[in-house]
Amino acid sequence: MSSAQIPLALRFPPDQRLERYVGAPAALLDALRALAARRDADWVYLSGPAGSGKTHLSLATCAEAGTFGRTVAYFPLATLAGRLAAALAGELTASLLVLDGLDAVAGNAADEVALFDFHNRARAADVGVLYTGSVDPMSLPLHLPDLRSRLSQCVRFGLSPLDDAGRRDVLRQRAQARGLSLDDAVLDWVLNRVGRDLGTLGALLDRLDRESLAAQRRITIPFLRQLLGPRPGG
Repeated sequence: MSSAQIPLALRFPPDQRLERYVGAPAALLDALRALAARRDADWVYLSGPAGSGKTHLSLATCAEAGTFGRTVAYFPLATLAGRLAAALAGELTASLLVLDGLDAVAGNAADEVALFDFHNRARAADVGVLYTGSVDPMSLPLHLPDLRSRLSQCVRFGLSPLDDAGRRDVLRQRAQARGLSLDDAVLDWVLNRVGRDLGTLGALLDRLDRESLAAQRRITIPFLRQLLGPRPGG
């Protein structure tokens, strides 16, 4: 099977929940919750650059749908470019379908036709759809005008990458969920040493959780230096 389907509890990381997305407008969360809960909700199109949280919100919406007992199919389109027709065939049995990363298939004639056909079939079947792309449908490099028109009918929201204050909030929130306490100096050290990508930072928190428990130590800068090496420049 080409898509990631339930059991949701095993497939969608606990960090990726709607309530854990920092800085989301209330209207965006309301639209995603409605899409997760109901067949008759508006379809949603999320746009934003890498690091803005599109995949977080995609997986969070899948997890939210699971709380209502709805079936989900999630398509990471970067892995399906060039074979989208086969991937989407017969997938309308799910009540919510998430197509994450339309940029990967934009410009491929066969994939665009497959996406256009999918869109029409999904409308007719009355299932919910969430699309994501780096840019708005009007700016996607599509060759099929009718597909652009269909995508533009979705309720559209634009996302922006978090600034450092937002990343600190995310790290602190995720650390607290693991029972970890990270002070500001530790957060600054981690952001400068490890980088700003939230996926990498989440994996680091998992490692810190394990290592600090095994060593029976608080997470301090000396502990981080021992575990990861010195921060560049000191």
